[in-house]
Amino acid sequence: MNIIGRVTRDAEVRALNNERQVVHFSVAANDGYRNRQGEYIEQPTFFDCSYFISPKVATMLTKGTLVELAGRVSARAWMDKEGQPKAGLNYIASRIKVHAKAGSSRQSPEDIEVNQPVVVSPHEGNNKQGGEHDDLPF
Repeated sequence: MNIIGRVTRDAEVRALNNERQVVHFSVAANDGYRNRQGEYIEQPTFFDCSYFISPKVATMLTKGTLVELAGRVSARAWMDKEGQPKAGLNYIASRIKVHAKAGSSRQSPEDIEVNQPVVVSPHEGNNKQGGEHDDLPF
């Protein structure tokens, strides 16, 4: 899943138990619709993001920076301290592309892209003609 949005807080680098580092940041992706009166209503969706490939990317992920992310999304649910149910979206980024630095409204000509190393699926060489996969659940 790809998302485009603005970073809502500066990225932080945290160390995991196995001495691996992860970059944590948050992104708001705006979506919208027109109501029956014709007014445009914006609905931001907030993602708590993680990037495991390189901690160096944290310096580029400052509040307000426009980014495009490729990766996977997951939902989480929990009970807060008062016992109220809460929910949120996690996003594990495998690719980050910076389109505009914070404070810039136009696209930067020297876009910075961070790519995940190519990972070959164990089934990639065994595809049937027409792109069918043996491991599809249906």
